[in-house]
Amino acid sequence: MSNNAPVFVRTASARDIGTIRALLLETWHDTYDAIYGADRVTAITEEWHSTEALADRLNRPNSEFLVADDGEEIAGMAFASAADEGKTVLLHQLYVKPGRQGQGIGGLLLDEIEGCFPDADKVRLEVEEQNSRAVRFYLSQGFARAGATQDCGAKQSGIPAAIYERPVVWM
Repeated sequence: MSNNAPVFVRTASARDIGTIRALLLETWHDTYDAIYGADRVTAITEEWHSTEALADRLNRPNSEFLVADDGEEIAGMAFASAADEGKTVLLHQLYVKPGRQGQGIGGLLLDEIEGCFPDADKVRLEVEEQNSRAVRFYLSQGFARAGATQDCGAKQSGIPAAIYERPVVWM
């Protein structure tokens, strides 16, 4: 398995769920253990990234669930949905395996997500401000801070996050 293998972005399928779950567990522990502690990260991932929760996203209306695949491994994933009558893309998840970060995979996923919502004029996301790698990535992709929430990811999560937005970039 080459860490520099080229990737292609495709729609996630039911057969990908276990691999996506493993990617999310690895990425979340790598990113958030130092912020929240391993026990809390495990509790969050058990709820948010269970096989059932991930499988439910496959058929959610007005949404797109993508993976970055190099033919040997899934190196990243993204999930987004449309809001405001399709004018806003809500980027719920965009994660790249720790060993594959910095290779352009996140940008590929972000570009493809935008292309899935042709009526959208902006993309909005929530990011933990202590996740400096993610904040740097989103800033490099043209996002700007647009607000904050005390309930990132789920109602009454109690997880504070910054809200970032950018106009959709059509090429």
